[in-house]
Amino acid sequence: MARQSFNILAIAQSGRLEYEAVILAASLRLADPDFPGTLFIAEPQPGRLWGDEDPRISKKTRDLLRELDAEIIPFTSEVFGAAYPNGNKIEALSALPNEPFLFLDTDTIITDSFAKVSFDFDRPSASMKRENTWPQEELYGPTVGETWKALYDLFDVPFEPTLAPEEPDDYWQKYLYFNAGWFFHSRPQAFGARYLDWAARLWRDRPEVLACQPMDPWLDQAVLPLVIASFGGGRPGPELAGLDGDVTCHWRVLPLMFARESDRAIAMMKRVSQQALVRPVLQKYGPARKMLYDGHGDTVRALFDQNNLPRKEQAIRNRIRREGFWTR
Repeated sequence: MARQSFNILAIAQSGRLEYEAVILAASLRLADPDFPGTLFIAEPQPGRLWGDEDPRISKKTRDLLRELDAEIIPFTSEVFGAAYPNGNKIEALSALPNEPFLFLDTDTIITDSFAKVSFDFDRPSASMKRENTWPQEELYGPTVGETWKALYDLFDVPFEPTLAPEEPDDYWQKYLYFNAGWFFHSRPQAFGARYLDWAARLWRDRPEVLACQPMDPWLDQAVLPLVIASFGGGRPGPELAGLDGDVTCHWRVLPLMFARESDRAIAMMKRVSQQALVRPVLQKYGPARKMLYDGHGDTVRALFDQNNLPRKEQAIRNRIRREGFWTR
């Protein structure tokens, strides 16, 4: 049976993200050498929304990404830029060819073949690897449910079909809420245009219901469920279990990765770091040098029982900091 063909989009710019892009590209090449699509690395270009900052990646990293079979595509920041870099993932969608796509946050490592994941690109979905981060419950209202309903009403998206009926009202998991670490659809142009329009409206002129809500860094995750629902999508089913599972790992920060992610993900990270092409570049990145080459990652992993981790991420972070191994 022929494999599903789709493109992958990730973002890279000067600094941390360019090194993460190298890890992503190298792991894709190792874990899924027959991947039939293109890995696009979208790069924001200098402009008025970046001020004096040049967000472009370094020449050495650019050359390495190309050797790793990634295609670098430029895009112009029209709405967010330096004020909200998370908006890159929204604005970059317009630079893709209009073919099915999977967006991956750059801090993702591939651990197996995408042939093990079955996508319905006409029914978009996104990552459920999230915590109760948004919206924040207000002492005097509105409630969590009222906040979400106001947004669905604002953009004329049906609200009731998105609810998890088994959950109680105002419990955060009753409402459609994703981590924007991965999402997909069949038409990046249409998906990206709607995502950008709605995110820009909330960024520039937030409605009263959001007056006390933090939108940085949560804007992309507040708008994503609305966009997915508007295209007929929803929560991921078992056919997507390989994402945030056996096929991908959204590792976020290297100390957290070593503390809590799977042995499979750790083994792939170490394998990537020892690639002859990759090692000279990653050694220039401080967190990678400390965690991967100086052995701090193994020390952090030994601090935790991966089968009995603290329930809250903050507790893991605090333990790593107390031991002096936090870096990012």
